[in-house]
Formats: sequence, structure tokens, C-alpha cells
Amino acid sequence: MSAFQFRTVPHLIIEAGATAQLGPHIGHHFPFVRRALLVTDAGFLRTGLADAPLRSLRAAGIEVHVFSEVQADPAEAVVHAGVAMAQMFHVELIIGLGGGSSLDVAKLIAVLAPGRQELAQLYGIGKVHGQRLPLVQLPTTAGTGSEVSNIAIVTTGATTKLGVVAPQLYADLAILDASLTLGLPPAITATTGIDAMVHAIEAYTSRLHKNPLSDMLAKQALSLLSANLIPACNDGANLPARQAMLLGAMLAGQAFSNAPVAAVHALAYPIGGLFHVPHGLSNALVLPHVLRFNLSHAAPLYAELATLLQPGITGSDEARANVLIDAMQDMALATGIARTLREVGIAASDLDRLADEAMLQTRLLSNNPRAVTRHDARAIYAAAL
Repeated sequence: MSAFQFRTVPHLIIEAGATAQLGPHIGHHFPFVRRALLVTDAGFLRTGLADAPLRSLRAAGIEVHVFSEVQADPAEAVVHAGVAMAQMFHVELIIGLGGGSSLDVAKLIAVLAPGRQELAQLYGIGKVHGQRLPLVQLPTTAGTGSEVSNIAIVTTGATTKLGVVAPQLYADLAILDASLTLGLPPAITATTGIDAMVHAIEAYTSRLHKNPLSDMLAKQALSLLSANLIPACNDGANLPARQAMLLGAMLAGQAFSNAPVAAVHALAYPIGGLFHVPHGLSNALVLPHVLRFNLSHAAPLYAELATLLQPGITGSDEARANVLIDAMQDMALATGIARTLREVGIAASDLDRLADEAMLQTRLLSNNPRAVTRHDARAIYAAAL
């Protein structure tokens, strides 16, 4: 066995309704905290689902300020505004409440609020120095796994994104409460769920850091997600399915934080950046085509994953690997999400630009089981068109 390291969030609470007791949970883990900043987006705030955790915090004697300027694909200006609010109110704790964008912004505010570094200094791997403010994460979608990951993605220009990767981005506490996800629209449930499955699949085949712990987490994640995606899409109030999806997404997040994702994400990022397609859908659009491209190098591993979706299947590694690919396509079809690039407004004339942008994702491409050239990237986009 090759040597490896594994890190994750030290405290996890997995319980439906747990956020209604957020104040006591914070008091138990951080008894010194009296001022907190809740980081979320205006749309989630309007649902009313933040009311119970806010009441619980205030009942526990914690002064809460709400930063609700987060948007999808958050820009640097959003992070700067959140840091300014945290500093203005001298908060002692950051709470992320929302999808991956809110959780990512919360991480960066926690790191930057002490004032020791600027955002531009953080991009890359291991560029964060010193301690951050205490950080609690509450996901409201079962997708990114950001609540347990050490990564934050920021939109740095009209179409470009950069990542911050550092151990300081692991939260102190993550709470998985499926009541926060009830009523999430089927399309968002589907795309975020498939995003989480991509995390599991890519972690299991990650070229550089695949390890026994990430493998175990990825397999359990894929089992939970594949079994509960359609039930959660069909009935937004199905609490057991919602809780299983949250757990699956978290396990996948733990897996890919230690065995990083690869070409699916590398090719998905330009789709989101250039055409403003949601991240989970961007992944879903290229997933089957990247998997087929990787078959020559990853078929045995894909075959192992296929048995989780269809126990008892037989045949060659390639035949079973194709079962995995077909199953992922069938799930996308069953949920009714877009399945081709044309459906999201991408034309053949856009493929060269997409391929050029994808090749800039060197951090991700280096993890892929098969090397990807620009010609390969363009061919994958063409197959997804």
C-alpha cells in the first residue's frame, strides 16, 4: 500500500431538524462566541428556512449578522463585501448556510477576516497562512460536498475561475439537516445530485491520490446517491431520501477532498464560466463522454463502481464499465435535465474556445486516469454537442 494522508472536518452532526438547535450546538462547540456572521444568498433567505436557526442562535445569546449577497459562481467582490461585514461587526464565528457558493464564500471570509492576507494571495494550493475564524457549515443542497472540502472556487473575471485549496478551509463543524433541502426543485436536486456522483466517480479513479479511505467513502457515496436521486426528485418532501442524499454528497466531498477530481470537472468549468450553466449540470453534460474517453485506462475501476448500481452484473471490465456509463445517462434522462450542449445554448462554433479554456485546468487534468490533449478535449465536447 502506498503512503497517504487523509483530512476531513473534525465534527459532524447528521440529523434532520438539527439546525433548529443551532444555538445550543454552537454553544457546546464554541462557548466563547457572542457574535456570528451567517453567510447565505437572498433566495434562500426568502424561503424562510433560515428563520429557525437564526432564532436558535439569538435565543442562545449570540448576536447574528446576516450576509446574503452570495450569488452563483461568486465573484471576488462578493467575498470582499462579506469580509468587510465580518470585520465591521467584529464577528467571532462564520456560519455558511446554503449551496456550494455560500459555503465557499463562508470559508474565504473566515480566512480573510483576521486581515493577515488578501484574496489574491490565496489562489492555488497551500497558500493560506495562519489561523482563520471558527467555521460552521450547513449545506442546503446535496451536491458540492463543500461543507467537508478544503476547496473554494471564485469567479475572477468575466469567464475565469480560480480555486483556493488549503487545510484551513476545512470547517470545524458541519451539520447535515435534510429539512433545509425540503422542496428543492427537481432540476436542482438532479443536477446537484449528479455533481455529487461525479465527485465519487472521479475520486475513485483519481490518478495521484486515490487511497483506501477515499475509495471506501466514494463507493458508499455512490450507493446512497444512486439509490435516492430519483425518489428525491420525484417527491421533494421525501425526508429519508433527502437525508440520504445529503449524507452521500458529504461522503463524496470527503473522498474528493483527499483524492481530487479530474477531467469531468476540468471540462465542466468552461461550460459554466462561458455560458453560465449551473456547475452540476455542466458536469452532467460531459460526464458520459469523459467516462468513455477514460475507458482504456479506467475500465476496471468503473466496472467495480458499476456493481454498486447493478449488483450481480457480469461480463468483461469494459462491458461492466459501460453499464456504469449507461446508468448515469439513464438517471439524467429520468430526471429530465438537459443532456446535450446544444440544449444549453452551445454551438459547434464554441467548441474551440471551450477546449482552449479546458486545457487551462491543469490542477484537475493532472488527476485524470488518462492524459487529455486539446484535441481530446475538443472531441469530448463534440461528442456532448
